[in-house]
This record gives sequence, structure tokens and C-alpha cells, in this order.
Amino acid sequence: MFIAGIDVGASYTKAVLIDSGKKIIASHVHKSGSDIANSSNVAYTESLRNAGIDKKEINSVVATGFGRYNIAFANRTITEISAHGLGVYHYFPHSVTVVDIGGQDNKIIRLDEKGNIANFKMNRKCAAGTGAFIEDIAYKMDLPLSELNTLAKKATEDLVLGSYCTVFTATEILTKIREGKSKENIIRGVFSSVAKRIVELDPLENELVMTGGVVAYNDILIEIMEKMIGKKISIPPNPQLIGAFGAALFGLNGGNK
Repeated sequence: MFIAGIDVGASYTKAVLIDSGKKIIASHVHKSGSDIANSSNVAYTESLRNAGIDKKEINSVVATGFGRYNIAFANRTITEISAHGLGVYHYFPHSVTVVDIGGQDNKIIRLDEKGNIANFKMNRKCAAGTGAFIEDIAYKMDLPLSELNTLAKKATEDLVLGSYCTVFTATEILTKIREGKSKENIIRGVFSSVAKRIVELDPLENELVMTGGVVAYNDILIEIMEKMIGKKISIPPNPQLIGAFGAALFGLNGGNK
């Protein structure tokens, strides 16, 4: 028995295949772009190819994310809040607070002891503090996105960026450059700004679990967050795939939590 979970995010589409034992047997991540249907199909097809199985062997396809209704071949849909909750609870079966940093929004989800969603909060007003914010800063500073984590780890100063808006932050960065601040210190300041936006969004109670592509590729953010809130943060395996994994778990349970 194989189940597919597809998480259509604003920046990337993630596909995961699991077996009846809830084990991830294959996955694929593809840039979402402007054609959601095509991106979903590519992610799904590539995950099947990676697993070496045919579409006919898939018992169910469950879609989540902002573009979940654009996946014509999905049998079911589930909200991204529920999908992330299910994915995290599989690895941390107790009361936790989930922080997911997405391409266009951040989510804070509180799970009770049984894995039910107690409440949640999302940042929808501005891209500041999201993956898109980090990508935009990398572009404006003409730096490869893949190098930001390494650069930030070389910082020698805890630079503070006070602007909330992405546009104003870019202007503030230009000022820092004119002041002679190093790119390493500026990039660390960018990650600190992301952490600050999350802390300001809602109180981070209980054990904290972080997910998302930003977390998967930038462990400097975890380091900064832990220092900021004064406690250890847990990271599940494959944090970028948690939404897709949770969707697949939903399908394995027959559409029930």
C-alpha cells in the first residue's frame, strides 16, 4: 500500500510517497512557479520514478498547501495547518508548538497531547520573516541563496535590522553596507530579523518544533532562535517535507486523523 502526499507551497511543491508502515520511500521537491498543475505533476512523477513504482500502485493522493485545489489527480485535500500538525505529531507524539516558515507566510500551530490542533496563528500581512524575504535579500545583495547559512555563521557581530517591511529592510541593508558592515554580519542580521518576526507573532510555549525549507537549509536560524527564546528547539527529519508527509499520513488513515 502506497500513499502520496503533495504540498503545494508558494515557492516549492513537495511530493512524498509513504508505505503502510508510514515510512517515506521517496520524495521530490520542485519549484512551484506560475503553473501549479505542472509543478505538482512533476513533483509527483519524479517521486514515483525515485521510488521505482507506477501510478497504478498508489492507493491515494492527498493534496495540501495553498494550491491544493489545483491538483486534479488528488483524491483528497487537507489544510496545511492539519497536514503540518499530523506530520509533526508522528515524530513528537505529545503537546508541542509547531513553527513552520513558508515561502509567503509563517505558521504557529499548537498541538495538544492527542495531536489535535488547539489553536494556530499565521502571518499573512507581509513577506518579512518568510522564505521569500530571505530570497529577496539574497537577490538584492547578489549572493547565492545556498551560501547565506555559511556566511551568517562567520559573522562577528549581532547586527540589528529594525525595519519590518521587506522594502525598508533592503534600504536599511544599503545603509549598513555604506557603514562598512560585512556581508557576513548583515546576513546574520537578516536571519535574526526572521527569528524576531516569529517571536513577535505569538508566544512560543511548550516544546518548540520548527519545520519548512528555510529551517532545512539554514541551521543558523535555529541557533539564533534558541538564543533568543532561551530554550532548545526540536527539528523533525526532512523538515521541508513535513506538510506533504502529513498529507500522506491523512490518506493512510483513510481521511481521518
